[in-house]
Amino acid sequence: MIRFKSLGSGSSGNATVVQGRCDAHLTHLLVDCGLGIRQLDARLGQAGMLAEQIDAIFITHEHADHIGCARQLALRERIPVWMSRGTYSAIGEPDFDGLLRIAVDCVEVEVGALRVRPFTVPHDAREPLQLTCSDGAVRLGVLTDLGHASSHVLDQLAGCDSLMLECNHDPALLAASSYPPFLKRRVGGAWGHLANEDAAAIAQALLPRGLKQVMAAHLSEQNNRADIVRRVLATALEWDEAAIQVADGPNGSGWLTA
Repeated sequence: MIRFKSLGSGSSGNATVVQGRCDAHLTHLLVDCGLGIRQLDARLGQAGMLAEQIDAIFITHEHADHIGCARQLALRERIPVWMSRGTYSAIGEPDFDGLLRIAVDCVEVEVGALRVRPFTVPHDAREPLQLTCSDGAVRLGVLTDLGHASSHVLDQLAGCDSLMLECNHDPALLAASSYPPFLKRRVGGAWGHLANEDAAAIAQALLPRGLKQVMAAHLSEQNNRADIVRRVLATALEWDEAAIQVADGPNGSGWLTA
């Protein structure tokens, strides 16, 4: 069984716990760590967890809202940290005291009860990765920072039962926002972040390939709203709006079963 929970999602900081079970043993993978360490400890506590229960950390890319306190947490709790070679280079190759593990596109790794498969994505970072997690029975896809859906991305997500999916912005709200022009171009560009309709098209493409549940994530606080996201996704998937889960910045989400 796989459960997952967002501890925070958006430009204020991203962190997600993925829990796998094998017999009586639980495995906890922390995907991204873009919070301050006190804040992370508090949100783990709210989730009924302690930091010492985390078996591994996976960092998708080097942006501050994803890397956060990863090194501090890893060294404090002696937790292995997975990231791409490009991400490690982008953060200045700090000393992880033997805890660093290099993740490679499409090379699956085992973290306890979880089989984690990283894959490259088009995003404006050095070597960004997103991932799928499986326990052999169900599969969860995590896709939170993406400029556009390449065929490689869609192929890697095929067969996912659940998907944590970036729904960053509504194009009309972005166009009318106070963002400077260069930032609007970056966010809305092919290497930036997903608009709601583009995210919905990804979910729609995965629907006949096994998708049963979607959690919308990485919503822009200025350029999106949960009600818009629910409407766009529900329309594309022909689901009830109540079936669409939405993670937010300060609260994340509840626990969901993949």
